[in-house]
Amino acid sequence: MNQWRKSSYSGGENTACVEVAFAAPAVAVRDSKDPSGPRFAVDAAAWLSFLASVTRTG
Repeated sequence: MNQWRKSSYSGGENTACVEVAFAAPAVAVRDSKDPSGPRFAVDAAAWLSFLASVTRTG
């Protein structure tokens, strides 16, 4: 699995963040406050659809 990444919009204290790792063909997601805790994965198309829905403006 590739390195875990956090949004550039995350706060400076690194709290309440979601991290993702690109593990083709899926994207893994975890809570940054609990890196050894539960994780889930979605396929890349679902992740892109999710990002498109939360980044729409207007």
